[in-house]
Amino acid sequence: AAARRRATLAAARRAPLESARAARARRDMSAMTADGKLVAVLGDEDTVTGFLLAGVGHRTAENSNFLVVKEGTPIQAIEAAFQDFTNREDVGIVLVNQHVANQIRHLLNDYSKTIPTVLEMPSKDLPYDPAQDYIMQRVSAMLNTGD
Repeated sequence: AAARRRATLAAARRAPLESARAARARRDMSAMTADGKLVAVLGDEDTVTGFLLAGVGHRTAENSNFLVVKEGTPIQAIEAAFQDFTNREDVGIVLVNQHVANQIRHLLNDYSKTIPTVLEMPSKDLPYDPAQDYIMQRVSAMLNTGD
């Protein structure tokens, strides 16, 4: 009985501290949600599914922040999704599988904004080729012009 009373008293002393921590965490999360930006994903089904399972997905009645690109996906749909993601104020990063990026390379080469940042990534079925990555091409060009 004495041990139970001590545990109850200890819990009562911790309660204000824990509720203060919880309030601070809620406040921090609400600030992060208000100021945070989304990660958009253009990729194959496995890649998009992985990011959705990790919590990246965001869908409203008007739009979403991902596009699953399959073999029959029209290039116009990929281009439209890329244009949408890169023109949205709530998107901070656009992740694109490299094989999808190759289909819209003309858009990537013309893209010059810093935010949202566009990053190419490998897919599970196709290897990553740094020579095709437009960011790596820009870095190489910058390093070569300094010689």
